[in-house]
Amino acid sequence: MTRHTLSRISLLIPMMLLSPAAIASGWGGKGEIGVVVAKGNSDSSTLNAKLDLAEESERWKNGFSLAALSASSDGTQSAERYAFSWQTDYKFDDALFAFGNTRYEDDRFSGFDYQASASFGLGRHFRDDETTKLTAQVGAGYKRLENNVTEQTESNLVWTGELRFHRVLTETTTLIEKLVLESSDSNTFIKNDLSVQVKMNSKLSLAAGLGLRYNSSPPQQRKKMDTLTTVNLVYGF
Repeated sequence: MTRHTLSRISLLIPMMLLSPAAIASGWGGKGEIGVVVAKGNSDSSTLNAKLDLAEESERWKNGFSLAALSASSDGTQSAERYAFSWQTDYKFDDALFAFGNTRYEDDRFSGFDYQASASFGLGRHFRDDETTKLTAQVGAGYKRLENNVTEQTESNLVWTGELRFHRVLTETTTLIEKLVLESSDSNTFIKNDLSVQVKMNSKLSLAAGLGLRYNSSPPQQRKKMDTLTTVNLVYGF
């Protein structure tokens, strides 16, 4: 893992440990971090970190997320990805809401220099109680991406969809699912994150997750599907 990569990821870590300013202003959420280091006949390291924060009032809800992934083997970088998303909701009632969403991703090994999108639409909470939360939203917007092989930039109208599911299985175990879809004439992007979180105490949990990422038209010689399996320490605040 390069010094440059570590310095960029380290910017996220203090926020994941605790964010007093966010808590004081009514924001809450969780931070996750997972590290794997192997030394000996071969040297390898992997670091993934996530931060999710949200703030809500009677009519409005704001939320953003940050994520970083870095991996190397025997001094050669094998993965490096940074992602950011922001969404603002306006609530018509307890179930129906309008949203505006932005998403940016820099994945050095996907074949794209970046993928960025902005969309607007409608969403609905189909279920929202202490044990089960199910929310879906659909929208339309604009997407821009740059191919790092040809260095060509594409801009397209895009259809977006998102499904979020949260299920409390036991007093200590929770299932979390999030599916994101962006589809345009040139490319369809699908991201699915599934995790199971087990509470260790009121603040700390252990999460095992499986992430799937799909691009229908990746640059030449790039695979359409990427998977990531993680075991992270989660801190909620």
